[in-house]
Amino acid sequence: MESDNRWLERLRLEAAWFTGQAWLHGRKAGGAGAILRFQRVRPRQSGRFQPLIAGEITPKFLDRVLRALKRWKFDIVGMDEVCRRAVTLPERRRFVALTFDGATRDLIDFAYPVLSRHGVPFTIYVPTAFPDGVGEAWWLGLEKVIASESRISLMMDDKEQRFVVTGHAEKQQLFDFIEAWLRKLPPQALSAAINDLCKRYRVDLASLSREASMNWSDLARLAADPLVTIGSATVNYAALANMKDTVAAREMAMGKAVAESAFHREIRHLAFPFGDRDSFRRTHVVMAEEAGFASAVSTIPGIVDVEGRTNLRALPRISWDGRRRSLRMMRVLLSGAAFAPVKPTPGGHN
Repeated sequence: MESDNRWLERLRLEAAWFTGQAWLHGRKAGGAGAILRFQRVRPRQSGRFQPLIAGEITPKFLDRVLRALKRWKFDIVGMDEVCRRAVTLPERRRFVALTFDGATRDLIDFAYPVLSRHGVPFTIYVPTAFPDGVGEAWWLGLEKVIASESRISLMMDDKEQRFVVTGHAEKQQLFDFIEAWLRKLPPQALSAAINDLCKRYRVDLASLSREASMNWSDLARLAADPLVTIGSATVNYAALANMKDTVAAREMAMGKAVAESAFHREIRHLAFPFGDRDSFRRTHVVMAEEAGFASAVSTIPGIVDVEGRTNLRALPRISWDGRRRSLRMMRVLLSGAAFAPVKPTPGGHN
């Protein structure tokens, strides 16, 4: 079913390109521009079981994207400029902002050389527990367990569940099932569940998380580049909707404070962890403003409007699916033609 949906989406986007809908919509939409969201940038991996591949692109594809954005006459801007253009009259050229979630090590190893070569600004959203070496990349632990095992058991809602998975498709289905369950758990329960699972199958979650993350020295190198904006992704990168409001507010405030102490600068921009409609609420949009953030980005798809019509603390982003190769599809998405009229985002207008 999921592959059928992807095929239909691709067909719809390709049709928008060939009919000229993208070009017409881009001229008429009146939007200020769009924010692109990427997660991991690294060479293509060889394994068949890659449940997180939708969040990955290759350095070569990133280079193609940057060349295309310049060819399409987009202004590539940082988040401060996004905030400015979102509250002013439309400008002659629309913008694209490049954002990267998670502060993974491959960003500095593989993405940064490409971005530097093109001389373009970009934003990194840092969950501060990870460069401290105490963050838990539970999604990587889950991936490693399922990749390595054919018989898996774990405690789910106080019941022992057992699964037998042999083929690639069965492993993918199990990953999706357990990942969706974990995403709904409060942070402490999620941590207990993934640590129990990893210990059963001798997966060192702490080492796996540290190896995948940049440390403070890596981040300091990036922060020294004037084209790099450092943003916050809270402390632990946990879904705010699964916390009490007081805990969520503390996650935002502490993530900001730790990053400001580390980089000796104001941290003005926030990414809601995961950022979909189930992971944050209207109250969190208000909290972001109260914490002193000039902007907060979601993963709710859409384009950024002008004259203050898009809430700066609930900005939409286009999450690029690494399974796509078509720049035509990206052009359609950036035009806004692929999106239905945007309903008010959590928090309403500014």
